[in-house]
Amino acid sequence: MNTPAAMPQFVVDFGSLGQAPEEGRLDAPAFHRNHDAIWGAIAEFLATAHGDVLEVGSGTGQHAAEFAPRAPQLTWWPSDVLPSHLASIEGWRRKAGLANLREPQRIDLADPAWTWRGDTLTAILCINTLHISPWRVSQNLMAGAGRLLRPGGRLFIYGPFKRGGAHTAPSNAAFDATLRAENPGWGVRDVDDLSALAQAAGLTPPDISAMPANNLVLAFTRAESQN
Repeated sequence: MNTPAAMPQFVVDFGSLGQAPEEGRLDAPAFHRNHDAIWGAIAEFLATAHGDVLEVGSGTGQHAAEFAPRAPQLTWWPSDVLPSHLASIEGWRRKAGLANLREPQRIDLADPAWTWRGDTLTAILCINTLHISPWRVSQNLMAGAGRLLRPGGRLFIYGPFKRGGAHTAPSNAAFDATLRAENPGWGVRDVDDLSALAQAAGLTPPDISAMPANNLVLAFTRAESQN
């Protein structure tokens, strides 16, 4: 008999974990569990793509530092809103010493006019962010992807999701209740709701990849032409 996976945990500010970071570098326990699986879901597109990749809500910065050498033909731009995270991202960037990994930018997805230091993007990556932020962040992320992605560019979102209004596992339902008790504006988002936002922004419905621990990667594509 299958036993339910343990309920996931959430961290909003990795600087609050009581770590003693070396040169500002914070460590996300989930990174060590999920980075290979996430790369497996996004590599088919990113391994052969060219241009710029923006990671929003980069947290510690470990994903960008891990993925940049796996796709050296891309330029990787991490970002976050918290000072402790920006310092950690810069610490991991310096440690990695990669020419294609740029300095972090401060980007606040709560701002509907958010943007980045550049032109059109090949991809946007968002990992474990939407469920610990208000719904307007999901709205602004999708709208921004419609503005900033080049035709054929991808928006990759990783995390727990509902499908058709239902949780995919009891552990995700319990996690959702924990999130909403912490902040009524947070919660596990529904793929259907995100798809509606995507369509309004000129993105296609997502390709969906199942991940360990009842998570998903959603891959939205900016339409080749928009009216």
